[in-house]
Amino acid sequence: DGVVGFVSRKGVRVAAGAPICSAEHRTQMSEEFALLDRTPVCYFGVEGQFAQEWSPRGKHTWICLGAQPCWQPKNWDEIVSAHSSLRAQFSRAKNKGVTIEEWSTARAERSDQLRHVLHVWLAERGLPPLHFLVEPETLSFLLDRRTFVAIHNGMPVAFLNLCPIPGRNGWLTEQFPRLPSAPNGTVELLMHVAAQTIAREQAEFLTMGLVPLSRNVDPGELPLWLRGMSGWARAHGRRFYNFQGLESFKSKFDPEWWEPLYVIVDGERFTPRHLHAIAAAFVEGSVAKALLQGFGKAIVRSFQRR
Repeated sequence: DGVVGFVSRKGVRVAAGAPICSAEHRTQMSEEFALLDRTPVCYFGVEGQFAQEWSPRGKHTWICLGAQPCWQPKNWDEIVSAHSSLRAQFSRAKNKGVTIEEWSTARAERSDQLRHVLHVWLAERGLPPLHFLVEPETLSFLLDRRTFVAIHNGMPVAFLNLCPIPGRNGWLTEQFPRLPSAPNGTVELLMHVAAQTIAREQAEFLTMGLVPLSRNVDPGELPLWLRGMSGWARAHGRRFYNFQGLESFKSKFDPEWWEPLYVIVDGERFTPRHLHAIAAAFVEGSVAKALLQGFGKAIVRSFQRR
């Protein structure tokens, strides 16, 4: 009585989070999934509770991916009221005439204006569009999601998607697409209004999702090769993915706590094969080709800034 969402890449079954089922059946579900065939299993982006529960086919290995910032929505107003910098950002956007509306699913899915915002935003990203857990084309399928839209001079300039987390009576902020012309503070105001809205509805949990390589949690023991790659990614990877900028943006909202998120593999070691399979789950076609495309875009942008 449950489901596991996964893709098979490089001879590894990469699952999107833990099995979706009642907590008391999760271990049984994971064991049955592991026994479906002989290929290795890798659960990506799972919380610590499942990491402790999962034990199919003997030994397994955890690797900390990073952490997600978390809030209790009922405490949101108290948190932001203590931060003058956040209040100033809200005021900047409001003084420029930005207003926030929640749109129905049907209206958001049909909106060419929101699609324009999304495609302009995606064109500025360092990597080609990713897939798996970060599908960019959310406007084609907003079932169960909620969409908050920032309006400036009568036109949408940014929007925020919320994705439900039913097991925790909560929500995940999925996307913050915005136009370069969006006034300062627009994204902060979107987050503020969305958090206030779900607080009034008695939601119990809010997260902005994974920050890879977050410094807010102890990553624990990593294989030497992976430790070296992580260090390189922090030092040089911002051309493709700005880890530090992402963490700084999410930290400005003063999370109440940070939850570590893990990748779990069956076996005694997390290997380069597992990492390659995870990367392949997020890109279409060759991982090397996607990196080369990202590197090419980075070079073009660096020349454009000169």
